[in-house]
Order: sequence, then structure tokens, then C-alpha cells
Amino acid sequence: MFRTPRIAVALLIAAVCGTALAQNYPSKAVRIVIAQAPGSATDVISRVVGNRLSEALGQSIVVDARPGAGGVLGTDIAAHSPADGYTLFMGNNSTHGSNPALYSKLPYDAIRDFMPIIYVAATPYVLSVHPSMPVKTLKELIAFAKTRPGEINYASAGNGSTHHFSGELLKSMAGINLVHVPYKGSTPALGALVAGEVSMMFSNVADTQPLFKSGRIRSIAVTSQKRAAALPEVPTIAESGLKDFDVTSWFGLLAPAGTPAAIVTRINSETVKVLQRPDVRSALNAQGLEVISGTPEQFASHIKTEIARMSKIAASAGIKAD
Repeated sequence: MFRTPRIAVALLIAAVCGTALAQNYPSKAVRIVIAQAPGSATDVISRVVGNRLSEALGQSIVVDARPGAGGVLGTDIAAHSPADGYTLFMGNNSTHGSNPALYSKLPYDAIRDFMPIIYVAATPYVLSVHPSMPVKTLKELIAFAKTRPGEINYASAGNGSTHHFSGELLKSMAGINLVHVPYKGSTPALGALVAGEVSMMFSNVADTQPLFKSGRIRSIAVTSQKRAAALPEVPTIAESGLKDFDVTSWFGLLAPAGTPAAIVTRINSETVKVLQRPDVRSALNAQGLEVISGTPEQFASHIKTEIARMSKIAASAGIKAD
């Protein structure tokens, strides 16, 4: 007969403790683990956001780069760190999108082992062709490819990269036969496009923009549902005829599963404020990124959708990890 009051009291105590925990957090430095190398887009975003978040929280925030194994190493380290709010993880479309789709056995579960905090930013990829290609639009590219099945190749940053997924999705949706040429990273792949070694490539906005503006490559479409602010003259693939095409490079903060909800809420609310700052938005925009923001629930939904979509593309195209 006393069970309900006891449960109510327990819930009240938990709520009070959680609030107190969030108010006293953090009492020491916080680290943001990244699964990519120093100087990568993930690193830059983590530092831009981390510097301002550090000011808001009153403690140092250190970016801890743990590259290796295609992002699996750093993600695993973050997943199995103490769930106390002092280890965060800047995930992205590789760690929480393509990797779960590529690897049948990972040392962590991308959904169960993490608590999403906030979707930070995203940027589309840009579909570009070498200037020698007799096409100026996506429709022209598709028509040209259909007359030369298996003769047109596209570069990627490697097997299983988002560039690769984008190419396979285009093949599937447009009904064309393209040949995938993987490189060891986006820089040599883009260099191959500039040199005319390959016919086309999907690449990020920041790397593509100067080459497009100088005429060294011809950019014909972006992969997001709306045009990129940095390349407003380039139409989307969706508006060019493949209306459901939508691939982006995205980034977001997560914490190990079990991190107190009050701390997750605190970090989310402070990061929302950080992302509203003009200097932060300007710094991210300079990288070709669009600020997203939102709730933990919205970010969790996005991750589930991304993993499901990438898994479908991988299964259809037979993409597997090397």
C-alpha cells in the first residue's frame, strides 16, 4: 500500500540529484574524442564548438584525436569510456552512418552504446566532372552515361567512404553503370579528377569550391535537398530529377550510454547557445557547413535513419569493408 508513495519519493530524489549534478557539472576538464586525424573537418568543428562550450561550462575542453581503423578505434574508445559526462564524442556520417552499414561486427553498437546530445552541423557533397566531359548538368551526365555503360569512372576517398556511397546511390537511382575508382583519401581522389585521371567525383564543399571557381573542375549538382549556401549557383541532385537523393556529411555530439540525463540536457542547452553565436556560425560556414542544432531526440532519430539508409545502399551495391 506504500509502494506508490515510495516510488514517487524515489523519483523526486532522483530528479533533485540530477539537477544538482547538472548544476555542479563540470568540475574538471572535459574531452571530446574524435575518430579522425588532427586537422580533419571533425577536428576543426570540435575545436570551434569546444572552445565556446568551454567558456559556457567554465572548464577546459580538450579534443582527443584517436584515428585508425576507418574511425572504429576512436568510436570504440568513446563508447567504452566512463559515462560521467567527462568524455564526449564528435560523431559523424562515417562513425554513425556508413561504418555500422559496412562492418558486420563492431566492438560497439552505434545506437545502444551512445546517447545523442545534439546534431551540430552538416554539409552536402558536390558532384563535379572534369572539364573535358561534354556535360554541364546532371541530366546531361545521366544521358551521356547511358550511351557509354561502364566507360565512365568516378573517384572516391576509399571503399566504403561516403563519396563511394554517393556514387552507388546515383548509379542505382539514375540507372547508369559507373566504375568506382577508390583512392586513399579525398585529397588524392580530387587531384585525380583535376588531372583528368577520372571523369567525376563527389567531394566536400570546402575542397571543391576553389577548384570550381577557378574552372579546374565543373560542379553540376549538390547532394543535399537544398542548395549549399557556399555554392548557390549549383542545383541539387533532387531538383535535377532524382528527387529523393539526399546525402550529407554531418557531425554531432554524443556521450557514452548511461551518461546522466541531466548532464546531457545541460550540454545540449549550452551547445544550442554556442551554435547561435555569430562567430561560431561564421567559422562553420567558412568550412562549407550549415549549423543544424536541435534536441537529443531529433539527433537520435537522424542517426537511426542514416544507419538504415546506408545499410540499404550497402546491401544493394554489395559494399563491404576492405
